[in-house]
Formats: sequence, C-alpha cells, structure tokens
Amino acid sequence: MPDQRLPSSPGFWRSPLRGPWFTSVLGVVLLAGITVLFVTGLLSYAAYNPDLSPVNDKTPDKGLLGFYLFAWPTDPYWLYRLTQGVHVTLGITLVPVLLAKLWSVVPKLFALPPARSLAHALERISLLLLVGGALFEFVTGVLNIQLDYVFPGSFYPLHFYGAWVFFAAFVVHVALRAPAAVRNLRRAREGESPQEETGVQPEFPLVSPRPSEPTVSRRGGLWLVGGGSLLLFGTTVGQNVDGPLRRTALLAPHGGADPGSGPNGFQINKTAASRGIVASETSEEAWRLVVQGRSGTVRLSRAELLELPLHSSALPIACVEGWSTSDQWWRGVRLRDLAALVGYDAEEAPDVLVESLQRHGAFRRAALRANQVRDPRSLLALDVNGEPLTPDHGFPARVIAPAVPGVLNTKWVARMTFGDL
Repeated sequence: MPDQRLPSSPGFWRSPLRGPWFTSVLGVVLLAGITVLFVTGLLSYAAYNPDLSPVNDKTPDKGLLGFYLFAWPTDPYWLYRLTQGVHVTLGITLVPVLLAKLWSVVPKLFALPPARSLAHALERISLLLLVGGALFEFVTGVLNIQLDYVFPGSFYPLHFYGAWVFFAAFVVHVALRAPAAVRNLRRAREGESPQEETGVQPEFPLVSPRPSEPTVSRRGGLWLVGGGSLLLFGTTVGQNVDGPLRRTALLAPHGGADPGSGPNGFQINKTAASRGIVASETSEEAWRLVVQGRSGTVRLSRAELLELPLHSSALPIACVEGWSTSDQWWRGVRLRDLAALVGYDAEEAPDVLVESLQRHGAFRRAALRANQVRDPRSLLALDVNGEPLTPDHGFPARVIAPAVPGVLNTKWVARMTFGDL
C-alpha cells in the first residue's frame, strides 16, 4: 500500500469536495470563459493596428502568431470599450473558478508514474503548461490592471506570448479531457456515480479513498466559488460602465468615483508631471503643432488651431487595463482637415504618425489608420466638455478617435506626419 503521507498517494488528499463532477463543472465554465478571453484578447491586439507601423507593434518577432485579419473599424465608437471591458472584467471574475479548478486537480500533478502511455504523457505535459500558463496570464493581467509593473520586461510581449502558450495547452487539454467531462456531467444528471468509467477505477482517482468529514457539499462548494466570482464582478465591472457601479469598482485602477470635478473630472493614466511635461513648453509662446504631408510642413499655434473650423464628438476613452470613461464632449479640428492642410483631400487622407511631447514611456509615438483619420469624429481635441484641456488631459492638444485603445489617443501632441506608414 502506498505511503498515505506522500502527495503521490491518493489517500494523502482527503477533501470530500474533490471529484469528477465538481471538476467537470468548473472545467465547463472555464472552457466558455477562457475562449471569450482569448477572442477578446486577439481583438485587443487587432485594435492596436500592429502592422500599421513599428511604433504600434510591441511584439515585433511574433511571426505566424501575429496573424492580422482585418483593419480595426471606427464603428461602433464604443467597440473597444466593450471588448476590452469584457476581457478584463471576465478575467477578474474567473479568478475564483480558476483557483478552484486548480485545487480540484492538484492531486493529478503528483501522480506516479509520470506517464503511463503517450496519451497520458501528452495530458500531463499539457496540464503543466496549462497550470503555469494560466497562473502567468492571470497574474500579469491583474498586475497590469492595477498598474503594478513588477514583472521583468514589457507587459505586451509577455502577455501576448504567454497567451499563445496557455491557449495551445488549453486546446490540447480540452481535446483529451472533454469526452470524460461530458460523460461525468451526463452521469451526474442521471444519478449515476461520475467516478465510474466502464467499471474500472482510475489509477489516481479525484475522489479520496479516505475522505475527511464533509463540512460543505459539492454544490455548496460551487456556490462558494460562484459567490466569490460575483463579488469580484461587482467590484470590477463599474470601471467600464456608467452609473452608480463606478463607486463599487474597488479593484479598478482608478477606484471609486471619477477623480476631481468639473469638465475635466474623468480618469487618466498618465499625468503631465509623470511624463516630464512642463508648462514652459506648452505655453502659447512656445508650443507649435508641426503638420507634415505631401505638400510640405505647416506650423500652427493653439490660437491658429482655434481659428480653423472646429467640430465636436462625444467619445469615451477606453484603456487596455479595462477601465473607460463615459462619453466626453470633445471639440477640436478634424484629423482629415489637418491632412487637407498638407495636400490631401478628406476622402484620401492617409495614415498618420502622431508624436507627443512626452520624453519617456510607451506610445509617445503612435499611428492611426487612414479609416480612423477620415472618420469625421476623429479630432485633434483642444477642449473637453466646454473647457480647455487640463495639462493631465493633454493640453494644449490631444488626439481623440472612435473605438481606439486609450494609448492611441495621444496627449501633448507635438507633430503629425501624414502618409502611408
């Protein structure tokens, strides 16, 4: 008889909650949730327009993994707010499910021998990659949401490559385990023991041969997991929706109500001070917008920009961390009108490379596609909600465009270069 004091023995694991039905229910929830996470993650990747310009692509050596199927649209204008909000909120909500699932199958990690067949070896390898990948993706994602960049390197390539490793292991694991999970759920519905597999007891059963006294049923355990997920949902979702739920978003990176009050009282990521922006370089005397294009270069002061035809757009700011603002009322010069100043008709306005005054940090340079430049709602904004931009919101001028990630709405704009990128 195996030594019951060793984790390689089934008798070492004594919780009466573990079992095929409990694990299968959690697995089905994760199957649906992780699929949505992966799809919305790919949509977030697409929203950055990574093949438009090297400045937007944070994973330059991605090879075939960087397949890109379509240009990111500008309609509906809240598209990125929705997809990234779902990605982040669902990821946080699934944390208790993931931890419960890992807890439910942890005895399998210690099973001996390590491999009984080729199929079993593939399953064990996929399980190790799955567990490691899941923990890596969820941990880096949560840290990114909280703006805590304690991991080495850039979040973008780490999360991108980690997602592919995790999802490959996830697909292999699902292919190997899905038939058994379906049988377990069907048998549980029919009142049969889900542990029975054609009358043969598995070599390392999830059901303990000497369970402790139960303190909660398996259904109660699922309710506990579901309650934890509901609590995390309630303390996260408000960062991406309008209304009173914003005050419950305790896990949001900007937590609670919008900062400050007045026309500029909505969330920000980068302050002017954090990016080295000083008043002397944004003053009316010092600051000029440089616009370059087919017909040459134009330099414009803020006062000269205010003399051009001005237009308004009601657009949110939505960031990769999952938070977004409500629709703000922006006023400024259309990007396609700026393109017209340097030799392009509105209908043929090309891509644009936007450069900021900020001296450090990601996306001090960012590119927008031609369809984004041509959209009449895309502005070089000078005012918001009836008042001039504050320094933290990008004074003297910032880009605002529909359906783009927040980092592409460049603040403290200094130069715009129109042309094919």
